[in-house]
Formats: sequence, structure tokens, C-alpha cells
Amino acid sequence: MSKTLTIDFISDVVCPWCAIGLNGLLAAIRRLGDEVDVELHIKPFELNADMPREGEDLVEHLKRKYGIDADEIARNHENIQALGAEVDFHFDLHKRTRIYNTFDAHRLLHWAAQQHRDVALKQALLHAYFGEGRDPSDPEELLSLAVEVGLDAVRAREILDSDVYGNEVVKAEEFYTSHGIHAVPAVIVNSRQLISGAQSSEYYEQALRQIARDVPGV
Repeated sequence: MSKTLTIDFISDVVCPWCAIGLNGLLAAIRRLGDEVDVELHIKPFELNADMPREGEDLVEHLKRKYGIDADEIARNHENIQALGAEVDFHFDLHKRTRIYNTFDAHRLLHWAAQQHRDVALKQALLHAYFGEGRDPSDPEELLSLAVEVGLDAVRAREILDSDVYGNEVVKAEEFYTSHGIHAVPAVIVNSRQLISGAQSSEYYEQALRQIARDVPGV
């Protein structure tokens, strides 16, 4: 009988390393095939919880937050683009000119998880932002993406027009930060094993196989 792994993927919607990490993790899970049963859950983390809804110019944000200049930002973008290509994630970073508040996106992801559509919605959000430069704080964009992955439009609109699931998102974020998660992506397997940072699909595959071997047999 195959082993079961429950994986929490903690990440933000505007984090390029999260896009790279998620695609690498999904590739690793596909390689595991029937050897391991994987339950993958998307969990919230806000890199910029105080970001205003209208967002901020990306270059100015990166300069202010990390103290880097435009040349270093350009080099980082080239590196991100190359690493994305290795895991089949397409970045069009010329279209990503602003960074946005992601709280509503996380509320929508919380609801999507109840419909087992959180992974699909997360992928759609990442591709929309990094591949098309769309605004993940815009309710209309969020509604469009929810419908795109098969979620109910009426309920999605109700959620976006309210503050429902806000407390759940905040509590989840507080739980992870209180347990030492201060950077993303972070992968927690079976509530015990932590894999930090964006890793290659080969790294994730090897790590998951090792963890599965250590799971007691049924």
C-alpha cells in the first residue's frame, strides 16, 4: 500500500520564488506517481500585509525593501526567468510593473480549498500576475480567475464583496509565523518536516521519497 503525505505549501501570490517552488513541487509529485498519495494544500502568507490596495511601483518597492538598485533588480529578474524555465513556469516580468495587496486573493484561496480547487486557483493567480501582469487585488480579476478554474461565480462574488474568511487567513498566517515561517515558499510535510525556499523538482522528489520511506507502514 502506498504511503500518504500531507503537504502544506505556504506562499504568497506575488512571490516569484513561490511560483518556481510550486511548479517544481508539482513536477516532483507527478514523478512519484502511485508510489505516494499526496494531499497538497495551499496556505497563506503575505509578504507585504500592509500594502495598499492600489499597490506600489515594483522597482521602487524592491529598492526600498531590499536596498538594491535597478541593475541588481534586472539581474535578479533574469535569474528568476531562467529558474522558472527549468520548472516550465513562464515569467513575463516586463508586464509585472506593480506589486499588490494579496489579502483578498488568500481569502478566495481559502474558500477554493473547501472545493478542492485551491491548487488550480493558485496556479491561475500566479500565471495571471507573473505571465500577464494582472492585478490580484482587483475583485473583477479574482472573480474571472475563480470562474476560470470552475468555481461558482455567485459565491465568489459574495466572498469578494464581504470580509468572509478574513479571520481564517489571519489566524493561519499567525500560526505559521509563530512557528518560525518568515520567508516563502515553505513546504511542510505531515505537519513535521520543513523544506524551505524554492527547490528544484529533483530536490523535492528526493525529499518526499525520503520522508515517505520514514512513514510507518499501514
